[in-house]
Amino acid sequence: MLGRSALTTARATATATAAQRFTALSAKHTVLAAGIRFKSTATPSDFVKIVEVGPRDGLQNEKALVPTDVKVEFINRLSSTGLSVVEATAFVSPKWVPQMGDNDKVLRSISRHPGVSYPVLTPNLKGYEAAVAAGATEVAVFGAASEAFSRKNINASIDESIERFNDVLKAAKEQGVKVRGYVSCVVGCPYEGDVAPEKVAHVAAKLFEKGCYEISLGDTIGVGTPASTLRMLEAVSKVVPVENLAVHCHDTYGQALANIYTALQFGVRVVDSSVAGLGGCPYAKGASGNVATEDVVYMLHGLGYKTGVDLSKLVEVGSFISEKIGRPNGSKAGKAIAAKLADAASTKSKL
Repeated sequence: MLGRSALTTARATATATAAQRFTALSAKHTVLAAGIRFKSTATPSDFVKIVEVGPRDGLQNEKALVPTDVKVEFINRLSSTGLSVVEATAFVSPKWVPQMGDNDKVLRSISRHPGVSYPVLTPNLKGYEAAVAAGATEVAVFGAASEAFSRKNINASIDESIERFNDVLKAAKEQGVKVRGYVSCVVGCPYEGDVAPEKVAHVAAKLFEKGCYEISLGDTIGVGTPASTLRMLEAVSKVVPVENLAVHCHDTYGQALANIYTALQFGVRVVDSSVAGLGGCPYAKGASGNVATEDVVYMLHGLGYKTGVDLSKLVEVGSFISEKIGRPNGSKAGKAIAAKLADAASTKSKL
C-alpha cells in the first residue's frame, strides 16, 4: 500500500502527464485545423451556411401525420428568417415514410422566396422525376458508411446503393438540377458499432465523383465526439475538398455543438440542423433529434460567424412548429430566447 506522501506524488505525476497529453493533442488539432482552413480560403471564412432540415428530416419520424397546411406554413415561416436552404420534403414511398406522403402538394404549395433553395430527397429515378415535375430544382441522394445500416435501410450493399443513384445523377446533370449527397452513420452505426473513417471516405468520394456538389456527413445516431469527428474529417478531406463538405449532427449524447465546433475549426462552413431539434431516423434505433438550428445559430453568432439568419424570427418558428405537433421544444437557446421575448412583450403591454 502506498503511503500518503507517495500517493500524493503519484497523483501529481498522473495529473501532469494528462495535462501534457491534452496540451499536445490540442496543439496538434490546432495546427491541423489551421492548415485545412488555409486551403479553403475560397469560401469566406466568417460565413457559415445553415441547411435547415426540419421540414424533411425533422418531421419524417413523427408518428402522427402533420397536416399539409402546417408543413407549408412551417416552410414559409422558415423562408422568412434569412435561411438560404430549407429542405422541403422527400419523394419516397409513403408505405415506408407515411409522413412524406404529401410531398407533391407540399412542394407545389410553398411560397418560394428569392435566394432560398428548397432541396428534396429523391432516393431513385421515380422519386426524382416526381420531384422535378412538382418544381424541384435541387435534390439529394443518400448512402450509408455502414454495410449493416445500408442493408437494413434499403436492402442493398453500400456500393449497390450508390450505383442505384446513377440514373438520378445522369438525369439531374442533363436537366441542370443540383444534387447533394448524404452519408449516414459517419462515426457509428446502431447495428455494427464504430464506423471506420476510411469507409466514410470511400462513400463520400463515390458520391462526389458521381456529381454531388456537396457531401453532408451525418452522425445519424449522435454517438460522435470531437475526437471521432476529427478523425472522420481527416479521412474524408483527403478525397473530397473541405469546401464541399457539410456536417449533420444528431444530439443523442449532447455532443452535437462540440462536434460542429470541431468541424468549424477544421474548415467546414456548411452545417445541417433542424429548428426546435426536430428529428430522428426511422431506421436508426436510439437516434434522437437533430441539433437545434437555434442553438447552432446562437453559438455561431457568439463565435463571430455570419449566417444571415434572424435568430429571433427563427425562435418564433421553433415555438410555432413545437406547438403545432404537440411536442416540447428541443432547443435550449430557443426556449431561453422565447422566454425573454415573452417577458419583454408582457412588460411592454403594461406600459
